[in-house]
Amino acid sequence: MVATAPSLDLLDATEIPSAPAAEVTPVPGPATVEPLVAASPAPMSPAPVSDEVQVEATPPAAESEAEPESVHILEPYPEQSDTSQAPSPYVYQGPSLYIVQITPEMAPVAKVGGLGDVVFGLTRELAIRGNHVEIILPKYDNLRYDHIYELHVAFQDLWVPWYEGAIHCTVYFGFVHDRKCFFIEPHSPDNFFNRGAIYGFNDDLLRYAFFSRAAMEFLFKAGKHPDIIHCHDWQTALVPLFLFEIYQHLGMTHPRVCLTIHNFKHQGVTGQELLRATGLGRPEHFFDYSRLRDNHNPHALNLLKGGIVYANFTTTVSPRYAFETRDGGQGFGLEPTLHTHHLKYGGVVNGIDYDVWNPEVDRYLPVRYGLDTLDGKYDNKRALRHRFLLADNAKPIIAFIGRLDPQKGLELVRHAIFYSLEHGAQFVLLGSSPDARINADFWGLKRMLNDSPDCHLEIGYDEELSHLIYAGADMLLVPSQFEPCGLTQLIALRYGTIPVVRAVGGLADTVYDKDYSHRPLHERNGYVFENYDQPGLESALGRAIACYYQHPDHFRELMKNAMRSDYSWNIPGMDYLNIYNYIRDK
Repeated sequence: MVATAPSLDLLDATEIPSAPAAEVTPVPGPATVEPLVAASPAPMSPAPVSDEVQVEATPPAAESEAEPESVHILEPYPEQSDTSQAPSPYVYQGPSLYIVQITPEMAPVAKVGGLGDVVFGLTRELAIRGNHVEIILPKYDNLRYDHIYELHVAFQDLWVPWYEGAIHCTVYFGFVHDRKCFFIEPHSPDNFFNRGAIYGFNDDLLRYAFFSRAAMEFLFKAGKHPDIIHCHDWQTALVPLFLFEIYQHLGMTHPRVCLTIHNFKHQGVTGQELLRATGLGRPEHFFDYSRLRDNHNPHALNLLKGGIVYANFTTTVSPRYAFETRDGGQGFGLEPTLHTHHLKYGGVVNGIDYDVWNPEVDRYLPVRYGLDTLDGKYDNKRALRHRFLLADNAKPIIAFIGRLDPQKGLELVRHAIFYSLEHGAQFVLLGSSPDARINADFWGLKRMLNDSPDCHLEIGYDEELSHLIYAGADMLLVPSQFEPCGLTQLIALRYGTIPVVRAVGGLADTVYDKDYSHRPLHERNGYVFENYDQPGLESALGRAIACYYQHPDHFRELMKNAMRSDYSWNIPGMDYLNIYNYIRDK
C-alpha cells in the first residue's frame, strides 16, 4: 500500500508537509462492521449517537463467567509440533491511512508501564500494513536519547495558548527504531517536562492538559490533517475535546479520534481552573453531566469521561475488561457514561512485540530455544538458579514479575510464596512498588526467607533479568484483583512458561485452563481460578504443581500449547484498522 501522507522532508527543518486534506463525506447509512469493532461513533458533538449498529462490543452479562466458546472435546493432544493458531477472520481491506498517535509514553524512550509497550508495538504493526504513522510525545529531560536517531528541530516557533497568553514551544523530530516521532518542548517557567520523571507531580493534570493542547496546536499550525488521531488514557483524553470544541471550527474537520483506556482507575479528576488554563472557558457548558462533569462530584471535571463523550470510538485493552468496566463494577464511577456511549465502546486485546519477547532471538538469554528446541529452556532454568544461588534440584520454579501494586493481588502473592515452598516448588519474585510501605513489607519478607535455598525476592526492576526469569521459570503467577489486559502472561506464553492467573480482564481472554476450559485441548495453555482468596489460588497453583510432578508429559504439551499461541500485534493491528476505517468518514 502507499501511505496517504507524504514522508517528512528532513532537509527542511522549518516546514512540515501535511497529509493531503480530504473533504468530509456525509455520514452513510448503517454500516456493516467487522465483528470486533462493534459500535457507532460519536458525531462532531458529544451528543449520544443515533444510528445504531446491531453488533456487540462486549460480552453479554450472562456469559461473564463462561469460557468464550463451548466445545465438547474428545480429541487427544495433537502430535504435530507446529500447529499454529488459526488465522484471524478479521481482514482489513480499507485504504492506507494517515494516523497520529498522541501519547505520554512510548517504549523505550519514555516508559513507565505497559502503555509505552503498547504504543511501540501497535505503531510498528500499523506502519508495516502500509499506513503513515506519526507519534507525538512530550520532550522529557529523561528521554532515552540513545534510542532516538537524527533528532533535529522540525518546527521552531509553536505558540500554544495558555491562560491569557501563550507558551513558546519547539518541536523536534527523530526516529525511534524506525518510528517517526515528534517531541514537544515548552519553554516555560512551569518547567512541565524537565523534572527527571514522567509522572508523580501535583500539577500532572495541568502538565498533560498543556501537552494535549500543544499537540493539537502543532497539528493545526503544521497543516497536518490526519485521518485518525489515536490518544491514550486521561493524559491525552482532552484531545477529542480540543478537536471538536476548538479546532474543527478553525478548519480541522477531517480527523477522527480513537481513545484507548488502559486503566479506568486513573481518570484525571480536576477543577474549573483547567478550563481557564486551556482556553476552553465556558464552565456552564462543560460542567454539564453529559460532557465533563464528574459522575459523583458535581464540582469536578473528569478528563477521562470527557474523552469517552467526545471521541468517535473508545477502546479498552480486552473484551472482558470492557464488559467488567461497563457492567461489572470496575469502571470506577464511569459505568453510566459507558452505558450511554456503549455503541462506540469495545475491547481489543493488546499484543506483544515478538522482536523483543521471543526466546528464539532473545539476546539476554544464555541459551536460545523454540518449540522444536524446548530443552534449551532448562539450560536457562539452571542459569536462573545460578544467578540467584538457588538449589539445583528437580523442583519447578514459580515466578512473579511486575509492580508491587495492590491491583496485582499482593496478599495472594505473599501467600503463594509460602504455599509454593511448602508444596515442593521454588519461588522467584522481581518487582518493586512506588509505595514505601509495600516495599518495606517485601524487604522484610526477603530478609525472612534469605537463607532459603528455594526462594529469592529481587526488590527492584531489571529488564535484562526479567528475560531470564521468563525463560527459566516453569510457571508465572498473576493473581490480580483486576487486570485490564496484562502483558506478563502473554510474554510467559511465548517463553513456554505456564501462567497461573485469576479469571479477570485480559487474563480471562488469553489464558485457558488445562482441566476446565471448554476450549479444544490444543488451545488450553495455563491454570485459572475465579475467587480472589487463598483457596481459589491454591486450587490452580496446586493443580499446576501436581501436573508438573505427576504428569510431566502433559505439562510439556501444555508448554508447547503456550508457545503456539499467537499474541503478536498481528490480530490487534487488524482490529484497530477496522475501527479506524469504520469511523474515518463519520
